[in-house]
Amino acid sequence: MVRAAEEDQNVNPGSGDESTTTNNDDKNSDMEMMKEKFAKLLLGEDMSGGGKGVSSALALSNAITNLAASVFGEQSRLEPMPPERQTRWRKEMDWLLSVTDHIVEFVATKQITNGVNMEVMVTRQRSDLHMNIPALRKLDAMLIECLDNFKGDHEFTYASKNDNEAKSMKKREEDKWWLPTPKVPPDGLSDATRKWLQFQKDSVHQVLKAALAINAQILMEMEVPDSYTETLPKNGRASLGDFIYKSITVDHFDPDHFLTSMDLTTDHKIVDLKNRIEASVVIWKRKMSAKDGRSGWGSGVSLGKREQFEDRAETILLILKQRYPGIPQSTLEISKIENNRNVGHAILESYSRILESLAHKVLSRIEDVQHADALTQNPSSQSLKLNSLKDSLKIDASDFATWTKLWWKLWALHDRQHVSCGGGAEVCKGGTTSQYQELEEQSSLGKGCGECLKELALQSNYQNCTIITTHI
Repeated sequence: MVRAAEEDQNVNPGSGDESTTTNNDDKNSDMEMMKEKFAKLLLGEDMSGGGKGVSSALALSNAITNLAASVFGEQSRLEPMPPERQTRWRKEMDWLLSVTDHIVEFVATKQITNGVNMEVMVTRQRSDLHMNIPALRKLDAMLIECLDNFKGDHEFTYASKNDNEAKSMKKREEDKWWLPTPKVPPDGLSDATRKWLQFQKDSVHQVLKAALAINAQILMEMEVPDSYTETLPKNGRASLGDFIYKSITVDHFDPDHFLTSMDLTTDHKIVDLKNRIEASVVIWKRKMSAKDGRSGWGSGVSLGKREQFEDRAETILLILKQRYPGIPQSTLEISKIENNRNVGHAILESYSRILESLAHKVLSRIEDVQHADALTQNPSSQSLKLNSLKDSLKIDASDFATWTKLWWKLWALHDRQHVSCGGGAEVCKGGTTSQYQELEEQSSLGKGCGECLKELALQSNYQNCTIITTHI
């Protein structure tokens, strides 16, 4: 990659023209920066060269996370990103994602040589990267475009630090005092602006759901580290505690009723509940698979009951992930990321995670403006919702789980060979027609062509599907 940059630099060296000199200086600067970044990645962030660095997978994950923090960390208002930050984001993400071009797998392909049909093995980009990287890039572009849409006058502004009127206003999230306070006209926003703002919110909401699904699937595919399982108690009851265990193992289980009975007033309490439930799921799965065969993991509950409890626990985890997308990572997630050695998984997980975080941030800022508008309509009301984002993300858990599984099953059937169908859409040949028609019936994604995967549905009920990416 560095060699390619050097060759590109040496093409048309110029004849002393000032613009050519500037371009060459920029290329020199970019090349040196790229060398430095990849040197740091190769050394596992240990610049002393003492061999104490982290794995390549974790180094790449940290690089993507740190880049997003430096670029999007100051995005506290609904306004376009400065051009220089956009340029930096695109350029440096291209460098980091270029690694995935060299993560390949062997596939069989037929060739005709001298009239003889032969099947040979060729390399192509790994399937999960081939499908997910373009999709994540599209989600990325949608978020940047949404921020660009807030260029110009949209009837709301942000109060200065010395604005006494703004200080007296009731914030949607009182604990986040550092965020700027949006100001709307005394009579509130116009109907047209309200509808436009809601449209922007719905678009970002779709991006958030897509990023959530991709990130959840990648984390699910990562192996549970031994260092994590060694810290677990011997049974699920010990992990959950008596109250939570009894609430999950009752005859008639209602996840919504369960969550209303729990104290979820702070992020710390939400993460603690998530840690307990994830630990119990791992314990139950280990008991069902009986991998280690140790007597300490013996079972006092029937296999069927344990599967039922595991399904209930995973349903709760799905709901928590939907309603509280901005909470910190759980102990299991952190452990998986730190011990992961799969570079492809590391890139997909970190990229989807930072897009999820940015989408949540933009949604929250839109909620702030809507809250300020609601206060102008009813300033004396004490019952305004201070955090309606969690309510807007409420999705039926079974719908979310089914939607996620269908998403990945569709992609699993996908093949890189394409042909054209009658409507001009591209059709995948990687699966039988009956397979795609079966999925089409389940997900209501059908457009008259059972194999067509050009459009991906992002709404949990699969109706009025929102297009997020073109077929690749």
